[in-house]
Amino acid sequence: MIANCWDGSVSGLIDCRLLYEWVDREHIPARVALAVIASEDQKFPYHAGFDFDAIADAALEGTRSGRLRGASTVSQQVAKNLFLWPGRSLVRKGLEAWFTVAIEALWSKQRILEIYLNICEFGYGVYGIGAASRFFLGKQPADLTRQEAALMAAVLPDPLRLRVDHPSPATLEKRDWIAAQMRQLGPGHMAWP
Repeated sequence: MIANCWDGSVSGLIDCRLLYEWVDREHIPARVALAVIASEDQKFPYHAGFDFDAIADAALEGTRSGRLRGASTVSQQVAKNLFLWPGRSLVRKGLEAWFTVAIEALWSKQRILEIYLNICEFGYGVYGIGAASRFFLGKQPADLTRQEAALMAAVLPDPLRLRVDHPSPATLEKRDWIAAQMRQLGPGHMAWP
């Protein structure tokens, strides 16, 4: 399917493919879930939607450097990506917090992670682990190796700049860091039936 997509430039819209396919939790290997947790939110199994230590660290770093970095948890990203619009405003942040509390109260951690893996963007117009693993690596999600799962997770902070199919040296370094974190956390870090 062809759709209008924003290319991130001032010029605006470009034509791109919109690829998406839902993959049930039973068909997503634990290593893919662990790669995302290792990369995006290592306290995911233990917090109630917010990582206050990460928020405080990001705020402190922002006051020192003048640059803001994200401190969103997987639950916050699900709230933002599923229910809200892109951009930064106090209204959107407030709604994100409200939806995050609701998500954490109503869904299991496994459900939150399943939804995250099915709605996150891995590249221009490529959404979800199913479409991304097939499009970029020519594999089913169940066939991804530990290194490939780590590579997929490595692009999530900025999927419009970082590439699975042509990873930069920095992306490959991030992949290796994620793979090391996965080994350190171990398979029991996230119960994934």
